[in-house]
Parts: sequence; C-alpha cells; structure tokens
Amino acid sequence: MQVILLERIEKLGQMGQLVTVKPGYARNFLLPKKKALRATKDNLAYFEKQKAQLEANNLKRREEAEYVAQKMDGTVISLVRQASEMGHLYGSIRSNDVSESLTKAGFNINRSQVEILTPIKILGAHTVKIVLHPEVSVDVGVLVAQSEEEAAVKLTEFKNSKKSESSEEAAAEA
Repeated sequence: MQVILLERIEKLGQMGQLVTVKPGYARNFLLPKKKALRATKDNLAYFEKQKAQLEANNLKRREEAEYVAQKMDGTVISLVRQASEMGHLYGSIRSNDVSESLTKAGFNINRSQVEILTPIKILGAHTVKIVLHPEVSVDVGVLVAQSEEEAAVKLTEFKNSKKSESSEEAAAEA
C-alpha cells in the first residue's frame, strides 16, 4: 500500500515522501495516528495544498523539542528497586518507570517517547534514549540502586565521572 508521509518516520522516510508499506502497518499505525495519508489523487492534491502549513507546524514542534532537549541534556534519574545479591533486578526497568521519573523531575514525557534499547535488568548506570520529535532525541542517564542512600552515592560518582570526562575532552581539544 502506498502512503504519503505527513512527518518524518525513522527507517521509513521524510515528510512528503511517497512510500510503500505493508497494509497492516498503514491501517493499524500510520493512518490512525495521522502520520500518513493513503496515496490517492485527492490526498496528493490535499497534501500539496497543505504542505507549507504542515512544514511550518513540523518546524515549530521541532524547535520546541530542541529547547526541551537542551534542558534535558545531562539529566540523570535514579530508580530504587529490589535486587539479588548478584545485582540482578527482580523484574526490569520499563519505559513507564523512566517516564514517571522524568515527569517528577519536571519534564512532560510520556511512555511512548522512551526507547530502552537493551533491557535494564541489573543495578548500575544505564543510558536511555528519549525521542522528543522524529528528528530530535536526547540520552538520559538512569541509575538503578537498591536504596536511596546508595542512589545518592552513585549519583555523585556518576556526575564526577561525567565532569572528568568532559575536562579530558576539553584538554584533548586544546
């Protein structure tokens, strides 16, 4: 099935591009979420009329996402979970857990914006990708600890290691 993309979709195409996708993907995801239109003559004409408005809306949303990304860059959240003596969690950290912690930290992030590339099932420091816009994403640090005290200690260690890495990079550039 051919569709016209109304926004950039990773691994598929740019806004305005005519792409061929499987019918189920179009019916169940792209069309209901208003990310694409069926490629008919009427829809092509409609898209050409609305193209400038859609691009302006996309640019505005992208600028807002870049502003939030600047504020969110370097953010580290800590989560307290029960774990075995070996450091393996009883369960795992889900995108919902990360989005709730970021909301408590003052960012309006929903669960679908959180991309956990590898499952978080052990204690320690991890990195999670937050997709604010199809073209803007930011990495957030997630510290998993067994207690609040341990989380505070790990947080100071993590921030100190980040500072030393940035000072080493500055020295290397000079």
